Amino acid sequence: MSNVLEVSGLNKSYAEFALSDVNFSLPEDCITGFIGINGAGKTTTIRTILGLIKRNSGDVKIFGKDMDKHGPELKNRIGVVMDEGCFYDDLTMKEMKSIIAPAYSSWNERDYKTYMERFTLSPRQKISTLSKGMRMKYALTLALSHQADLLIMDEPTSGLDPLIRSQFMDILTDYMKQGGKSVFFSTHITSDLDKIADMIILINNGKILFNEEKDTLIDTHRLVKGDSNDLNIETRKLFLNIQETGFGFAGITNKLSQVRKSIKDILVERPTIENIMLSYVEGGGK
Repeated sequence: MSNVLEVSGLNKSYAEFALSDVNFSLPEDCITGFIGINGAGKTTTIRTILGLIKRNSGDVKIFGKDMDKHGPELKNRIGVVMDEGCFYDDLTMKEMKSIIAPAYSSWNERDYKTYMERFTLSPRQKISTLSKGMRMKYALTLALSHQADLLIMDEPTSGLDPLIRSQFMDILTDYMKQGGKSVFFSTHITSDLDKIADMIILINNGKILFNEEKDTLIDTHRLVKGDSNDLNIETRKLFLNIQETGFGFAGITNKLSQVRKSIKDILVERPTIENIMLSYVEGGGK
């Protein structure tokens, strides 16, 4: 399986935040969830990859080609959906489309009209009157209307209600059915990825903590519950993080066999992506 995106040694420094030696790759035909809490570095990473922010160092290759040398060619194959929309509010959707469409050699007007109808969007409506959900639907319509092979989306479902988020997931599923397509999807709403993601990348404080297949990630971690009296200095080391209440403890581990040998009476459950994410963030990334 070839990689559609390869990021190596990516660094970007600000006064109070920095991306530190970010390395990861995106396989073709996969939906990759890029997760992390707010402020972890998701947006900075995406903007740096797209060249919207100048990086201090590092290399970005898309479809095997250097982004610096082949930017215009590669951007023709990328559909981008940003959280803030990046539209002129005083224009109608039709007027905004007339500005964006000529930038893509593979613009498909029929696809554009199909998605506009599917999302119940009126071309004559001013962008300033659109709700957050409608703005995201419009951004996705534009991204899907030039036959992009890679969708890069930054927090597209943030602030949206569950119904619209579900519709987004359905659209992405249909998009992937075309074959030869890939999605890079940043979010802190990890429940959006439980059903559709193939790969999960976790970033925290500007550093990548893991890059794993979703099923492998979940299969190798477990949520363990038990009596706090059974915890000691050694058994605590077997958990990524532990939360304790008056009723006992709950912790995420990737060393279940050792936990079973050390603590006899435990309840073991399958964790969610959110459980795992928070365990690495709260546990200091160990």
